[in-house]
Amino acid sequence: MAKVGKRTRSAREAFAGKENLSVEAAIELLKANASAKFDETVEIAMNLGVDPRHADQMVRGVVGLPNGTGKTVRVAVFARGAKADEAQAAGADIVGAEDLMETIQSGKIEFDRCIATPDMMPIVGRLGKILGPRNLMPNPKVGTVTMDVAQAVKDAKGGQVQFKVEKAGVIHAGVGKASFDDAKLVENVRAFVNAVAKARPTGAKGTYVKKISLSSTMGPGVSVDVSSANAE
Repeated sequence: MAKVGKRTRSAREAFAGKENLSVEAAIELLKANASAKFDETVEIAMNLGVDPRHADQMVRGVVGLPNGTGKTVRVAVFARGAKADEAQAAGADIVGAEDLMETIQSGKIEFDRCIATPDMMPIVGRLGKILGPRNLMPNPKVGTVTMDVAQAVKDAKGGQVQFKVEKAGVIHAGVGKASFDDAKLVENVRAFVNAVAKARPTGAKGTYVKKISLSSTMGPGVSVDVSSANAE
């Protein structure tokens, strides 16, 4: 049996018996026990009453967190000519066309967000099996297939978070860092929850947001009172 470290045991004891907390109380608990040697990410998990195997129950979207994610986002852009220049000027980390496609096909994926102009989609489409499973495929529904590449790059680097429900009906995302002020984390959590609530698909029946949990990278999770998070 694996040995439980002192820090892990202490965190578990602090979380024991605590559930359905307000967002404020959950954040306070997480921050008090985020004791890793790095700045832990505060993560949210939302269990939704949907079956994403049905097209009318798919949940996906994008939200700009008011206080950013605290994470450096590397952005790749598929564009040519003037649009490629615009992307570079806006701070894109990688810009290309066929050359970028070949780099990705070789297994080198050094970016967290992928943006493309519409005319690039025949090239990007060949990468579906590589980018799709990593949730990196550009999509007009979340603003990553666009002619306004400069704004898309700025949004991606400024704290915009994409979300997509997984097979089990769960959405995961990072909503800030443990070093953030409590109030800023609370604001980010509520912004994310409200964005997911607004993305409720037409096929969702009954209770849409079933459970919300918060955790830090190395810490245990704690359930949050759904009404406290303004979910519905």
